[in-house]
Amino acid sequence: MTDDAVPDLRASDADRERVAAVLRDAVAEGRLDMEEFEERLDATYKARTYRELEPITRDLPAPGVSAPVVDLAKSPEPGGGWASRVGVGGDAPSTWAVAVMSGFQRKGRWTAPRRFNCFAFWGGGEIDLREADFADREIVINAVAIMGGVNVIVPPGVEVVVRGIGIMGGFDHREEGVPGDPGAPRVVLSGFAFWGGVGVERKLPRAEKQRLREERRREKLERKANGRGKPAGDDADRRELGASSSGQASPGFGHGGLGHGSLGFDSLHGRRAEEQGDRRRDRDR
Repeated sequence: MTDDAVPDLRASDADRERVAAVLRDAVAEGRLDMEEFEERLDATYKARTYRELEPITRDLPAPGVSAPVVDLAKSPEPGGGWASRVGVGGDAPSTWAVAVMSGFQRKGRWTAPRRFNCFAFWGGGEIDLREADFADREIVINAVAIMGGVNVIVPPGVEVVVRGIGIMGGFDHREEGVPGDPGAPRVVLSGFAFWGGVGVERKLPRAEKQRLREERRREKLERKANGRGKPAGDDADRRELGASSSGQASPGFGHGGLGHGSLGFDSLHGRRAEEQGDRRRDRDR
């Protein structure tokens, strides 16, 4: 509604109070800070016409109208899972990589082609498939490493098949033979390694690692909170036990030791007093 469409009629006290109520709701919901609230409230009570009242609440939801719900939690994408990532088809933008006394990386959200060729000479490369889409159900990574290395990272659920050959080098077979999830892709490693290596690692995606980290942090905070709320009976029992232990007789102290030892101390003191008395009597003579 434009200012020209608002009738230039005089506003009543009830009209101003309705606008003030909207402002109070807005500051309570956090839509306005106190400075904005005071400025608009002052303008409300100074307004004389509807034309002056209308702009004050123009950017605020009307009473009875619910504001759109904003979901701050990250929910999984519709159609998530392997079905949305495998067999995307099309031409992959990256099908090869070369590292000569340098390095290369393929990571993040990218499309792994049906065949990816890479070469590393006195250098290294990293191919991270944890967040990648797959052009086909089976992809081939052909890696040639000469006095260099290539590392392939796959997420859980992906089947790995190793067919590479190594001479004074090798291919990593540790992840081979792990069954894949239904619908998950298969990664075939082929190529040649001479005085170099092609490794395979299985790691969780970053989002999953973050979720597990948050779960561990939440469990730790819960354990700490439960520890603070633990009854003090155990501490009282330990203090009572310590007090009783300290009150027990120990060698050389209390009735078990110092009692009899004090008798020896008193007799020694008495003998010294008698000797001093004898010396005084001899001087008097």
